[in-house]
Amino acid sequence: MSSRDIELVKVDLNHAIEVIERDYIYKDKNNLDFDCLRKTYLDKVDRLSSLSEVVILFELLLYEFQDNHMTLTTNTDDSYRLFSPVYITYLEGAYKVKSIWQSQIDSQVRNIVGAEVLSINGIPIEDMVNKFPIHCSGKDEREEREWLINKIVSGKYSQPRILKLRLVDENVIEIDLDSISYKENNSLLESRRIGDIGYIRINNSLGIQEIVKEFDSAIDNFSDTQGLVLDLRNTIYGGNSYEARGIMSRFINEPKAYQRHSFTAKSKGNPDVERLYIEYVLPRGKQYIKPVVVLVGRWTGSMGEGLAIGMEGIGRGILVGTEMRRLAGEVFDVSFQNFNFGFKLPKRHLSHINGLSREEYIPKNYVNQTTTLKDEILEKGISILKSQIR
Repeated sequence: MSSRDIELVKVDLNHAIEVIERDYIYKDKNNLDFDCLRKTYLDKVDRLSSLSEVVILFELLLYEFQDNHMTLTTNTDDSYRLFSPVYITYLEGAYKVKSIWQSQIDSQVRNIVGAEVLSINGIPIEDMVNKFPIHCSGKDEREEREWLINKIVSGKYSQPRILKLRLVDENVIEIDLDSISYKENNSLLESRRIGDIGYIRINNSLGIQEIVKEFDSAIDNFSDTQGLVLDLRNTIYGGNSYEARGIMSRFINEPKAYQRHSFTAKSKGNPDVERLYIEYVLPRGKQYIKPVVVLVGRWTGSMGEGLAIGMEGIGRGILVGTEMRRLAGEVFDVSFQNFNFGFKLPKRHLSHINGLSREEYIPKNYVNQTTTLKDEILEKGISILKSQIR
C-alpha cells in the first residue's frame, strides 16, 4: 500500500474509534481502554500491505468489544463467519456444546450435546482462545471466554471447521461443521397444521417486507385452529420493525406497547440528556385470538429477538426455548470516509416493556437441549399450548 493509502486508513481508524467512544451505547459496560485501542491499532497500520489486511484490521478492532451486533459491512476470505450451527458454553474450565441449530439442520447429526470441545483443526482449544488476536479486552472472565470460543468455532471462511470432541460417554470423535447440510428455505415462511394447532415458521425473512403479506395469508388459513406455534428459531439475520409490527398487529385488538428504546441525546459542548420512549404496535386486519406459543433459540437474532419479546410484551405469546442470539441494542450504519464499507454500531438500548434488556432475556419456559434425535423445544411448546387450550 502507498503512504497515501496508509494515511487514509489512519484517518478512518481514528474516525471509527472516535464514533464508537462517543456513540456506542454499551461503552461503559465494556469498560475498554480507548487509548489502548488507538495505540494498538494505529501501530498496526504501517505494516498493512493490501485492502484485505485493512478489512481484517477493522474487524479485529470491532472484536475488541466482544459484541456480535458490531459487524463490518464487508468481509474477506480470512474473515470470521458470523455464527456456526453449534453454540459452545464455557463452564468449570471446559468448553462444551450447549446447543445445536437443530431446527435448521437437514442432515442427521450425531448427538453431540454436552460434548467437550478439545481442539479445532488440530489446535488445542485453550491455545486458540489465548492466542485470539485481540489486545485491549479481557480473555479471563467466563462471558469473555464464551464469546471467544463461539467466534473461533464460527471459523474463518478460508479454513475448515473440524472439531475434536469428547462425548458424554467419553468417546472421542471428530465432526466437520462444513459437512452439515441445512434446510433449503425457498419460501419466506412455512405453515402447516399439527392436529388442531397451526404452525408458522419464519424462514429468516424478517428483513423482507413481503413476509407481512405471506404471514397474513397463513394466519387467515388458521382461523379455525385452537392455537398457534410461531417458530422464530431461524431468524439469525434479524430484520426490520416493519415486518415485526406487521406480524404482531394480527394478534391484538387495541394499541399495545411492545418494546422500550433508550439512548443518550448529545449536543456538542452541552450536557448529555437521556431519552426513553416506548414503541407501540397497532391492530391490523382480522385478529387471531387463540393462544400462541413462540419458539426461540440461539439462532433467534436481532429483530427476531424483538418480535419474540414483543409478543410477550403485548400479552399474546408464551415464549419457549433457550437464550436467544443476544444481539444487543439498535444498530446504525457508520460509513468510512475513504473506503466503500463501514460498520454497524449499537447506538440505542432496547428492552422488554418490563425494563429487562433484550439481550438478557431468558424464556421462563426454558428447554435445556439434551439430544438431536427429537425437537424438544417444539414438543415443549405444543405441550404448553395444549394446556392453554384446555
